[in-house]
Amino acid sequence: MPYPLNTPLGRFGVETLEDGAERCVATIPAAGLTNPLTGAATVAPLAMLVDHVCGLVNHRRRGTDEWTVSSELSLEIAPDAAHAIAAAPQERVTGIAQPLGAKFDVALAQCRLSVAGHDVATATVHSFYITAPAGLSAWPEESHGSLPGPDLASLMSLERGETGGAAVVLMQKTDDALNNSVGVVHGGVSAMGLELVGSAAVCAAADAAFRTASLRVNYLRPFHSGSGAHYEATTLHVGRSSGVAETRAVGHDGRDALVARLTAYR
Repeated sequence: MPYPLNTPLGRFGVETLEDGAERCVATIPAAGLTNPLTGAATVAPLAMLVDHVCGLVNHRRRGTDEWTVSSELSLEIAPDAAHAIAAAPQERVTGIAQPLGAKFDVALAQCRLSVAGHDVATATVHSFYITAPAGLSAWPEESHGSLPGPDLASLMSLERGETGGAAVVLMQKTDDALNNSVGVVHGGVSAMGLELVGSAAVCAAADAAFRTASLRVNYLRPFHSGSGAHYEATTLHVGRSSGVAETRAVGHDGRDALVARLTAYR
């Protein structure tokens, strides 16, 4: 099932193949996309797919008048993931998600990602259940407009930020096509933003190419785009073989909406 281009899932080409409480399957195109800060091939789209396919499993387990909110996303990436994606440019990354354990006020879903039959990542998403909020906006059923451009910066409405310090920054401009049904930046989009700045920070500090190995995201509050909204990263450690960056997404109100830790290896 393809989605309209003026939705977050449609913007990044996500397609859902199976949709149920016990198993969800979805795909995303990932080959040829690069980090706007480094110019290197990026695995950031994997975070978008994980947020969707795992979040969908948790969402399908909701009760009457319940809604889901993602609270944690954990992504473990194989060392050869970027190579496997680049080696099969016409193939989409496939995510297969299933529930892990029983549903309480919180649920956990796990998934495995592969491309052309080659496993490239595993991931989990925790979601908690709330009373379905009033005024939910249904995503449009038909596409309007066109894609802004093939590069990731255009697709995500990002621009490089100036800090004058050690942090690496990307500004998140307002784009309604990136918002979820409650009018805030989609969790998969914001997780991608954190991967981009985190990996760029490690590579800049090391002055070498490092591969993202893991991304662990905590969703603290809704992330609103607009004036001043941005992703930023600083390094906690960079050695000859590994690096760790601390990242955060800051809303237009100046408050941290997401925080994450990224680990990368040479």
